[in-house]
Amino acid sequence: MRDTRESRLLLVLLIAVAFALITVDIRGGQDSPVDGARRAAATVFGPIENGVSSAVNPVGDAVSAVRDSGERHDRLAVLEKENAALKAKLGSDDRNRSRLTQLDKLLKVAGEGQYGIKGAQVIAIGAAQSFSWTITIDVGAGDGIKRDMTVLNGNGLVGRVTTVGPDSATVLLANDPDFTVGTRMEGSDELGFASGEGDGPLRVELLNGKAEVQKGDRLVTFGSEADKPFVPGVPVGVVSRVDPSGGGLTRTLYVTPYVNFTKLDIVGVVVEAPKKDPRDTVLPAKPRPTPIPTVTVTVTPSANAPVDGQQQQ
Repeated sequence: MRDTRESRLLLVLLIAVAFALITVDIRGGQDSPVDGARRAAATVFGPIENGVSSAVNPVGDAVSAVRDSGERHDRLAVLEKENAALKAKLGSDDRNRSRLTQLDKLLKVAGEGQYGIKGAQVIAIGAAQSFSWTITIDVGAGDGIKRDMTVLNGNGLVGRVTTVGPDSATVLLANDPDFTVGTRMEGSDELGFASGEGDGPLRVELLNGKAEVQKGDRLVTFGSEADKPFVPGVPVGVVSRVDPSGGGLTRTLYVTPYVNFTKLDIVGVVVEAPKKDPRDTVLPAKPRPTPIPTVTVTVTPSANAPVDGQQQQ
């Protein structure tokens, strides 16, 4: 259609008619006079509309899927972050539970031995190139720590303090080759000196070369003059091997320490020695031997077994 004055008037007239029909339709509601015409139009143009919708909807669905995918990715990221935080919390709780267990054991040992202790945490281990077994703890001179104090944990003897700083201290572990501590055997009171052997058991030289010793015997610290560097009664370990007596002045034993020197976390520094020697009271309870079951075998004679004095036919 050409853009003329008549065409413009026709367009205005059609628009006016359309508005009039819309007004009549709205006011008429369900009884609208144009309802029949609307249904007829729907019958004619409905299939075309559905076809266009089918062609266009996949595009819309794809856009929605991309948008939803981003939202799902965001939700997944949040869930993963929450999961990681939960795992970290659980790990932290497990560690805290482990520390509480260690602290309970340490306090029990301190109570049984009447040791005044200062609790500490291991914060570093000695440098590998130093060829020495040492740890660093987070207490120092400001906490009353001094050189040559006994260090223990809930299992037994850990070592002795060698260097003290304002807020930290270095501990020489009992398995270090330069470490030596006086020992006393449970029950027999045989005295000796235990030395570190690195990864291996402690080596103990008993002063009595004829001492009666057997596997499973236990040792504690003998104590030092003025209780430095060692207080008495701290569990050392269990005899795992006894060298044959060769008639010498001493006798050699090998002792498995109670303390695992590669797993140290919570320890205690003895800042106050007991008023009296606790002797063997700090040693753990001996494990009860496992009873050996008794098996009774009852023999039941067979029905076909021959009777005394008779032969089976």
